[in-house]
Amino acid sequence: MSREQVPADSSEVTCSLDAAYYTSEAIYQKECSDLFARTWQYAGHVSQVAKPGDYFSFDIAGQSLFCIRDSNNLLHTFYNVCQHRAHQLVSGQGEGKKTLVCPYHAWTYRLDGHLLRGPNTEVVPESVRESICLTPVRTQEFCGFIFVNLDDNADPMEDWFPDVEAELREFVPRIDDLTPLETIQAQERCNWKVSVENYSECYHCRINHRTFSTGVVKPDTYDIQPQGYCLRHTTECQNLEKMTYPIDLGANEHAGDYSSWYLWPTFSFQVYPGNVLNTYHWQPTAVDAVTIARGWFTAEGISSEVIHDLAIQDRETTVEEDIHLVESQQRGFNNRGYRPGPLVVDPNGGVNSEHSIKALQQWMREAVTSP
Repeated sequence: MSREQVPADSSEVTCSLDAAYYTSEAIYQKECSDLFARTWQYAGHVSQVAKPGDYFSFDIAGQSLFCIRDSNNLLHTFYNVCQHRAHQLVSGQGEGKKTLVCPYHAWTYRLDGHLLRGPNTEVVPESVRESICLTPVRTQEFCGFIFVNLDDNADPMEDWFPDVEAELREFVPRIDDLTPLETIQAQERCNWKVSVENYSECYHCRINHRTFSTGVVKPDTYDIQPQGYCLRHTTECQNLEKMTYPIDLGANEHAGDYSSWYLWPTFSFQVYPGNVLNTYHWQPTAVDAVTIARGWFTAEGISSEVIHDLAIQDRETTVEEDIHLVESQQRGFNNRGYRPGPLVVDPNGGVNSEHSIKALQQWMREAVTSP
């Protein structure tokens, strides 16, 4: 009997998640308050805070935050709230700030978060004034990308995603020189996990992604394996001489390679042949809505017609194709006739196996059952 003909032991069958994981408002709210607050979340790129006084604001897990670089060139993330009477300190992004001044009562903070002065605060005991500081948030730079974690006790990214930083530096030797060139956003009417699952398997690629399957990768060689809380995508590429953009195969060891690193729960790095870095960032906005942002990068932000054309091609093919898939799937989860089916888990892995989804859905279960 061939391997394909050997029936699986029913005790080893893993079924997909119940529809409630994708439709329940209560589960979504628990993810917003717990999961996103205890995991490493993408904040921005170091190019946004290149000089002292540069800052940008953003939201994570329903909390308003901002990153800022201080006068000693140290990067900080703070909760975006004055310690006096809770007014927000900043909005949007800016550069060259010397101090942080609250718009409400002009309480003024140094860039390292410590209170500097405030109108008539001399009446407050000195020991109290000296203890006032903006509330910091755990921050880590990762190959030039800024991640934050609202859990002060969280393990560092190296423990969550072993070997990923070293591998990224091998695949993109100039990663420290990169800055964002283009960001393309798309709205998907589905739960964020539907979109992440779709990204985390290539079982559907040959059927649904002709451009990706015939112009970038060889589907028969595609595999995805867990690497800590990372799903590492590897594959051989199609005939590189027929790629739609020029590639200098002699530039470095990985110039002709494709790989991807999905970092649980909402971010992924991708490297296309030619050491072209792009990113996925999932930003949930409702139980059945998510914004995906596709970032494209070049060394020193130099304009590139090749990267621009790649970004447009990706949006018009793979991204557009996936929107139809995930939105149909979301409608299916709301259909009373749905019964969770068995995952196709091949012990040998490969493109037609959903072992990566098995790992991913286990993380999803843990996220809503943990205390």
